[in-house]
Amino acid sequence: MPGEPGVDLVVVGLGYVGLPLARRACAVGLSVAGLDVSPRVVAGLTAGRSHVPDVSRRDVRRMAAAGFRATSNCSVIAAADTVVICVPTGLTAGGTPDLGDVIAASSTIAGRLRPGTLVVLESTTYPGTTEEVVLPILERSGLTAGVDFYLGYSPERVDPGNGRFGLENTPKIVSGLTPLCAKRTAAWYEQLVESVVTARGPREAEMAKLLENSYRLVNIALANELALCCHRLGIDVWDVVRCAATKPFGFQPFHPGPGVGGHCIPVDPVYLIHLAESVGIQLPVIAAARRVNAGMPGHVVDRARRLLARTGRDLPGARVLLLGVTYKADIADTRESPAAGVVRLLRDLGADVRYHDPLIGRFTVDGAPVQRAGRLDAELRAADLTILLQAHRQYDLDQVAGTARTLLDTRGRTTSTGHDRAERL
Repeated sequence: MPGEPGVDLVVVGLGYVGLPLARRACAVGLSVAGLDVSPRVVAGLTAGRSHVPDVSRRDVRRMAAAGFRATSNCSVIAAADTVVICVPTGLTAGGTPDLGDVIAASSTIAGRLRPGTLVVLESTTYPGTTEEVVLPILERSGLTAGVDFYLGYSPERVDPGNGRFGLENTPKIVSGLTPLCAKRTAAWYEQLVESVVTARGPREAEMAKLLENSYRLVNIALANELALCCHRLGIDVWDVVRCAATKPFGFQPFHPGPGVGGHCIPVDPVYLIHLAESVGIQLPVIAAARRVNAGMPGHVVDRARRLLARTGRDLPGARVLLLGVTYKADIADTRESPAAGVVRLLRDLGADVRYHDPLIGRFTVDGAPVQRAGRLDAELRAADLTILLQAHRQYDLDQVAGTARTLLDTRGRTTSTGHDRAERL
């Protein structure tokens, strides 16, 4: 297209998935442009700032030196050899899959698609999306998939904060609408990653992603359910998991906590449930796991109430300090964080709720800000109860346990040895 230089890759959506992909593509020598509808994201990247924890300022500077540019001008698509869609897929207000961003991205691409382009969807979704939603939109261009352009699906496997496995050394599942589409998709990703796994088709690749996160949902629910049982029986659930994890086969440890958060685990299984229900199938195991995990904030608050009662305090009017409100340790991300459910329940019961998190400057629940704590040591002494929700590396947990007047540790990272005011979930 006149005025637009050709690029090897356009990444549509520069979030937790798209920006690391663009970084890796730049690192292997591809010319890359990023398309995002957010002016704030585009302006920040243009100024050398990163909004994604796994991508540093230095990374952004290196990307710029390699020719990367972020833009909101969709005309860049017409100059691309490959377009990868990395937009969010969440839930509607009614709790059903929301493919609005995927549909919008596909429509934008269709208006500028040229022959020979490879289009890949990476956004997590339910099986059938590539063929039943993305394909017909792209073919509005007048081009035929598998003949005039190539269409693939490759589920993202980003794990924020994982220093061991990143895009390069995590096996990449790929698929294509036709065998030729699959070959083109596999060949393209082989430039970026060490291992490519080709699925039988897009539906298998889409379902594999949902299986991965449903597996985690179910096993976390099992750990949480076991924690409830062990508490009643006076058994240390954390020691149970530690011992079981020594088995070198047939077991993978999962740990209890205040609930599940992030974009994947609370959301992806809903896509699978939605698909199953559309063909008249129930998934009772996954549905039960969702209920167990959704109930954990309530269990945390019930334990908080009982702990306070042992000190002669009632929860109404008590000052409760929450440590760590992100969904994952050492990641500045509060999406679907179970901390929101804990805050909501504590507020409903009349507690004075405050939070401390070195990664989060502002935390809002149901439109109302949660008061941010000041100096940690002073806040620990002032709070009637401290609840450790996320064990960030920046916390000295021995100091926390020794300073807090009463501590509920939902992550099992402290012991009561020497600290009779600390109790684990």
